[in-house]
Amino acid sequence: MQIVEKSGEGLSRVYGVTVPAGELASRLDARIKEVAPQMNVKGFRPGKVPTAHVRRLYGKALMGEVIEQALNETTQKVLDDNKLRPAGQPDLKPESDMDKVIAGGEDLTFELAVEVMPDFEPVDVTSLELKRPVYTPEDAEVEEALAELAKQARTYEPRTGKSVKAKEEDQLLIDFVGSIDGVEFEGGKAEDAELVLGSGQFIPGFEDQLVGAKAEDEVTVKVTFPENYQAANLAGKAAEFAVKVKEVRAPVDGKADDALAERLGLKDLASLTDLLRKNLADRYAASSRFKLKRALLDALDTKHDFPLPPRMVDAEFAGIWQQVQADKERGGLPEEDAGKSDEQLQTEYRKIAERRVRLGLVLAEIGRKHDVSVSDRELMEAIRREAIQYGAQAQQVLQFYQQNPAAQAQVRAPLYEDKVVDLIFEKAKVTDEAVSKDELLQDDDLPEGYGA
Repeated sequence: MQIVEKSGEGLSRVYGVTVPAGELASRLDARIKEVAPQMNVKGFRPGKVPTAHVRRLYGKALMGEVIEQALNETTQKVLDDNKLRPAGQPDLKPESDMDKVIAGGEDLTFELAVEVMPDFEPVDVTSLELKRPVYTPEDAEVEEALAELAKQARTYEPRTGKSVKAKEEDQLLIDFVGSIDGVEFEGGKAEDAELVLGSGQFIPGFEDQLVGAKAEDEVTVKVTFPENYQAANLAGKAAEFAVKVKEVRAPVDGKADDALAERLGLKDLASLTDLLRKNLADRYAASSRFKLKRALLDALDTKHDFPLPPRMVDAEFAGIWQQVQADKERGGLPEEDAGKSDEQLQTEYRKIAERRVRLGLVLAEIGRKHDVSVSDRELMEAIRREAIQYGAQAQQVLQFYQQNPAAQAQVRAPLYEDKVVDLIFEKAKVTDEAVSKDELLQDDDLPEGYGA
């Protein structure tokens, strides 16, 4: 085997590799001797197939295996011998006639191109100084959350007296039959349906026409199904619903008391209040961590400047640009981007791609230096949490991840990043800074020059 470095500019390395035909032939002989005793070929006793016959029947396929193994081994040898940390999958370019190589008449020669990880020293994380914005929920917010919860637990009672006409937020008990051009359609009929006016449960316009109705009223509701309605046979069509109002019910807000807490599975109102306060605090803590992480990433970005692997940047930019194009096609570009040319957008979003790659490399190097890792147990727990979100299909999703290393890597990456970020928070000088709720929750702009 011969390995020659052809070029080594920047982060790119190109090597020429030659595996002599004689070496491949020796490997093929060894492979044939290995498989021959295991073969069961018609006309021969099991395990007694002559190697020459195996070569005639399967020599070409076995040589393919030998070549693939040689490619993998020599690629790894190049990386190991030159102490290279690849930034991506090496690119192999055959230079010999592969048909002749398989036939044993030519050396296997190929060019191996690899981008290596940049060599840099990450910042000493203990030197970083960060401010963590913090906000503690006030009593008024907890009371507001409690009142909203009580409102959601409202009940409905029949309207009586003078005010018997249906109003917005009232609940109606109705029967209805839908038809198009006088013909009843499937799925357009119901009895004793409960409908809260203004809830948006039914198609646009339906609920509006029932405001003011009384018990025993019969109302003809005329509507048009939306163009994007899920049932294609109804989409965009005009329809009429014969509606009979059987009862009009007024909303009765629930009370924030021990009974409400008990219905929600808690001991008493004090327990419910404490839970709401904790939920609010957790929500603000998540926002606080997001802001602190953003400050950390900005600091890491400004403190590092090193060459980036071009193909890694290109791949990151391609993913970003694909999303930008999709947003553009559906008219969903941010207002500040809508009037920009593709050239302007590409320049700005390439900077974002470069920032992401740079930060990813910095976090990875800090994690490597501090022996950060994601255990198999942590990975599987994250996969289980992801699978549970798919309900009845959870087992299929779980099996997909278990059988797909690339999908596992997509789950592992954010887990690893969070562990590195937490490690930095522990070692850096982090100072809490009290802020208002609006300051904590307001959106941050990207650093200058990075677009929207």
